[in-house]
Amino acid sequence: MRKATFEGIQMALSDQLTKLAARAKEAEDRASAAQDKGKADLEADVEVARGSAEAQHQALRESAAASKGKISEWWNDLEERWNKAVANIREKIDSRKGEIDLDKAEKNAENAEDDASFAIDYAYAAIDEAEYEVLDAALARKEADELAAGSSA
Repeated sequence: MRKATFEGIQMALSDQLTKLAARAKEAEDRASAAQDKGKADLEADVEVARGSAEAQHQALRESAAASKGKISEWWNDLEERWNKAVANIREKIDSRKGEIDLDKAEKNAENAEDDASFAIDYAYAAIDEAEYEVLDAALARKEADELAAGSSA
């Protein structure tokens, strides 16, 4: 049986949250800078962001596969649903590109802005869930440590 230290696990989880906060700040900075960029620069930034998102998505898929049996099954289920949702979103985004009708282009822009807003809301909720999971993990580790201390006494 693996005996993890409370401090070691908490530090690793805290480090992951720090990395998450830094990534959120980076996304915020890029979104702010987008307002002053030209179309060609934005197109390049979109491609870089898409590549980064796809790489992160692949890493998440691999992590979920490697963690099967270690993490709660509902995380694996969520990851599978996420894969399908991302594929549908990408398909929708790709279908909007190159729109030449002004009314359709305006509607596409409004939909893209609404989608971006919801994605931010979703990420915020995911951070809240991550906080809950980290704190619950800390509590579970404390309880296991207390039981271990009581059984060795």
